Amino acid sequence: MSNYSKTNATGTERIELHDILGLTGAEVSVNYMPAGAGVPFVHAHKQNEEIYVILEGRGSMVIDGEKVELNANDFLRVSPEAKRQLSAAADSPIRYLCIQVKAGSLDEYTANDALLG
Repeated sequence: MSNYSKTNATGTERIELHDILGLTGAEVSVNYMPAGAGVPFVHAHKQNEEIYVILEGRGSMVIDGEKVELNANDFLRVSPEAKRQLSAAADSPIRYLCIQVKAGSLDEYTANDALLG
């Protein structure tokens, strides 16, 4: 079995990568919303924090009643218990990554987790 997996995420539909790449520690999705569209529900999580990476366009997210404006190249972390709802701007589509990981699960990262040789 190979020690890596690869895919290409093109198109405008939502693509969830956990099954495609065989992810075991995170959920990653590539998402697109046309101008004026939004997630049709408010939600929170039991355990997972979410990291949003805005790739293109503009939008906003209402988090616990506060509106946060989002632009290309923004990064946003949302705690599991926060109630959130994302929308594209009325005049701009938005393309973004959503990364879900269990809050508090990161023990080591970057150089501290590296094995050389």
